[in-house]
Amino acid sequence: MVLNNSEFTPSFAFSEGQGEGTVSSKEEVNEYILHHIKDSHDFHLFSYTNSEGERKHVGFPLPVIVWSSNGLVTFMSSQFHHDDNGEVIVERNGSKFVKLHSKIYELEPGAISVNFDESQHATNAHKVLDFSITKSVFGILLVGLFMLWAFSSLARQYKNKSVPTGFGRVLEPLVIYVRDEIAKPNIGEKKYRQFTGYLLTVFFFIWILNLLGLTPFGFNVTGQLAVTAALAILTLIIYTFSGNKDYWMHMLWMPGVPVLIRPVTAIIELAGAFLIKPFSLLVRLFANISAGHIVVMSLIAIMFTLKDSLGVAGATGLSLILSFFITLIEVLVAFLQAYIFTMLSALFIGMAVAEHDHEHHHDAEGHDVPDAEDVRADFI
Repeated sequence: MVLNNSEFTPSFAFSEGQGEGTVSSKEEVNEYILHHIKDSHDFHLFSYTNSEGERKHVGFPLPVIVWSSNGLVTFMSSQFHHDDNGEVIVERNGSKFVKLHSKIYELEPGAISVNFDESQHATNAHKVLDFSITKSVFGILLVGLFMLWAFSSLARQYKNKSVPTGFGRVLEPLVIYVRDEIAKPNIGEKKYRQFTGYLLTVFFFIWILNLLGLTPFGFNVTGQLAVTAALAILTLIIYTFSGNKDYWMHMLWMPGVPVLIRPVTAIIELAGAFLIKPFSLLVRLFANISAGHIVVMSLIAIMFTLKDSLGVAGATGLSLILSFFITLIEVLVAFLQAYIFTMLSALFIGMAVAEHDHEHHHDAEGHDVPDAEDVRADFI
């Protein structure tokens, strides 16, 4: 039974499982963990077995928006009844849809069920263009609206107050930290203002989403490769189009090396700028956040996998203690990964806009004093 009076209004839903039961073996635990760090079309909060032995799920459905062979189709994810094996068929606008391994497929005309080949690939269904509000999309929209409200409120306070109050007092030192400790040292006094807005957005966006991923709602937005790749591509676009003449000259025709070696260095530098740098950004964030969630869920699973050897009380106690300390570390990692991504983005931008010919400050003896421009120029 689905408690959902309106097809397009999200509500808590209770539905019968499709052959699902309790998770106890190591194989089932591993499959469960890998499934729940993926993106999904609904929120699955918890499951239980009622007095009649039926498996019930408690969750929160989200809108499904797909482009099928018959045009745009919308319905709520609760119509799938939490099925992910292609068993439940949803009919809309003359099309039939199933959900298989977190992907939505459209059945071919005349098909009444999904057929699989030896590799368990659907043979009579194809993927559709999926514009659904998935769990990750919902998290992005939620954090985006929160940041818009929070920073708009902080900006309005500066019109009437020299010192912000309320939640703005929490945000101000973080904003100053990103500006003075990340943007200025890596980009330089002349141009840091041009990129501080982007760096602030990236820092708070990643940090808040990382913290949101530690809540019981199961958000894993920054653990999705598509999200981290999009963030890395944004940084790539910014430093590519902001690069000055010196940046491109050193990349394409590096001075100070033999002429015959310059084409080789150009290939290496281009690969570093367009492949290695964005790849390092996206993989570092994706891998660390995903690994953290896997470790926490694995430690929670100790209460099931070791209950025979340690007993229910021993396994549960060990699981809770280890999970608690790892969660504390994850809170630190949430900030650390946001800091590293923002710091590297600022460094890459600073390398692109570094000015090589500029006036130097001198000490009392007349010697040049290296500044941020000199440090960034050494990276090129």
